Amino acid sequence: MARALVNLAVGTVVFFLLFLLSQSNPSTSPPRLLPPPHHGARPAMVLPLFPSSKNSSRTFLHSHRHLLRSDSHSSHPNARMRLYDDLLLNGYYTTRLWIGTPPQQFALIVDTGSTVTYVPCATCEQCGRHQDPKFQPDLSSTYQPVKCNLDCNCDSDRVQCIYERQYAEMSSSSGVLGEDIISFGNQSELVPQRAVFGCENEETGDLYSQHADGIMGLGRGDLSVVDQLVEKGVISDSFSLCYGGMDIGGGAMVLGGISAPSDMVFSYADPVRSPYYSIGLKEIHVAGKQLSLNPSVFDGKYGTVLDSGTTYAYLPEPAFLAFKEAILKELNGLKQIRGPDPNYNDICFSTASSDVSELSKTFPTVEMVFGHQQKLLLSPENYLFRHSKVHGAYCLGIFQNEKDPTTLLGGIIVRNTLVTYDREHSKIGFWKTNCSELWERLHITGAPSPTPSSSGKGNSTESPTTTASDGSPHYDFPGMFKPWFSEDLTWSFTGILSDDICFLTGKIQISKIILDMSLSANHSYLKPQINKLTEFIAKELDVNASQVHLLNFTSEGNSSLVRLAIVPSDSSTYIYKETARNIISRLAEHRVKLPDTFGNYQLVQWKVEPSTKQTWWGRNYMVVVMAFIIIVVIGLSVYGVWGMWRCKQQTVNSYKPVGAAAPEQELQPL
Repeated sequence: MARALVNLAVGTVVFFLLFLLSQSNPSTSPPRLLPPPHHGARPAMVLPLFPSSKNSSRTFLHSHRHLLRSDSHSSHPNARMRLYDDLLLNGYYTTRLWIGTPPQQFALIVDTGSTVTYVPCATCEQCGRHQDPKFQPDLSSTYQPVKCNLDCNCDSDRVQCIYERQYAEMSSSSGVLGEDIISFGNQSELVPQRAVFGCENEETGDLYSQHADGIMGLGRGDLSVVDQLVEKGVISDSFSLCYGGMDIGGGAMVLGGISAPSDMVFSYADPVRSPYYSIGLKEIHVAGKQLSLNPSVFDGKYGTVLDSGTTYAYLPEPAFLAFKEAILKELNGLKQIRGPDPNYNDICFSTASSDVSELSKTFPTVEMVFGHQQKLLLSPENYLFRHSKVHGAYCLGIFQNEKDPTTLLGGIIVRNTLVTYDREHSKIGFWKTNCSELWERLHITGAPSPTPSSSGKGNSTESPTTTASDGSPHYDFPGMFKPWFSEDLTWSFTGILSDDICFLTGKIQISKIILDMSLSANHSYLKPQINKLTEFIAKELDVNASQVHLLNFTSEGNSSLVRLAIVPSDSSTYIYKETARNIISRLAEHRVKLPDTFGNYQLVQWKVEPSTKQTWWGRNYMVVVMAFIIIVVIGLSVYGVWGMWRCKQQTVNSYKPVGAAAPEQELQPL
């Protein structure tokens, strides 16, 4: 009995010590993989941000996961979201996310290697100038700071939870954690949800200089957007990415499960091997011939990692040398040229054609083989990038990962490929497709288009405010609108700010663009500056100042509402559709940069007024009038000349010969 008590006491002491030890060492992710620097790799977006050893964020959500079905029978909705930018030009892809009430828009880099979503905060004095204004917590009625607790790292005052992330190339991001409503755009079936995100107070390196606002973390971790939505039970434990090809940028993303195509190729993704999305690559074939490599070469360190934030692909030294030799052997007849950057020994080739569709006639196919002989076919656009200085030349987009034994597959490998991260079943699927036509090929329908207002006059309507299942308000974003006939049978268009601008189709001449903008600057301060504001807007939109007219200027609390009209220039009778599309997209995507004195702005709504359809007489009455006047003038001139000639003739005939009989005339009385 005494021995049992001693054992119990010892066990209790050991357990207590282990508990204290676990609490004193915050969890950290393993160091990020760093491929060698390269001129086109955009190093800011290469494999995941990881917590630094100092003040690393701990997990704060529940660790238990209720895995949900992600097949076609799942009753959970998904969030369809568009991808923007170009992988090789920007080094990343972004999506649009709205945070707060009312929603504030942000362009975030989709990164499967990051586990936290963050945006610049209004209080950040060490943040760069990005695509959109900083997030202003004070303007969101639904924002709440995450208060200091046992499950997170706290600030020095132990008031609020903080996060800190660093890149291996010394870029960093740090700030506080907040909770607010996140909206996913007008193509999403998933209604806005409350989620935790980072509000940046400091950023350095490439994070400071990049155009995108921040990061959307899709990796494994309690702060990940995917994990939070799965924890709430609103989506299946799956998401998909589809990157555009060499000629077409952009793409698509789905948060939640989709029905996998029957010919999708799958690879096992070990969730325990590393915090990254690792796949089981076994072989590489070039032109149908297997490279003489031991399969273990793809299993070093973190194995084969698939990362959406990396631009190119990086192989361990033995695999790269074998791959390069096989490619050079197949392209022996092509002229090899220098790369675009003399600082790097790029392997580039000059071809006779710059047509992407013709590349497969010159360059060999490459296959990646996974377990059970599942093969992913790579077309030339999946391992080549265009030479930036020589027309019709291409370079290898697969490089040696220095001495690192990890295989790192970036976005170039999966261009025009739907990649499904089926986390529930620990597998990743690949399906070659045209990402610009993804929705049609998968038979996915978007949100319904809004109907005209009951008045039938085509007036703009505000984004409706509704209530989420947890009682918090959120904003629904309407689907892409379509033109409709109003009662007077004239075309009317109305746009609501969303992640898609789809308008101005058909043979329509635009007479006016009406813009409603909300500015955070105070009304009394802005009033004497309103003329300068219109001049700045005109300059940013590349139109003449005379084309921008102020229609209305009112106050709304601490902010101001401005209604502007953009009309055709003096030399034109209408605005071109492309010009109108460019004007609205610039404002909607916050590519119009105004001086800080005017504060931040939001495009609340816009309206395009096409020219009224005229009859033949209405279009040509001036020509007819001018022709009539000319005819009258010519007629009068001819009549005048003829009259003068007649008068002259009568004058000549009035002289009579001598002795001619003259008619008698009655004498008038004196």
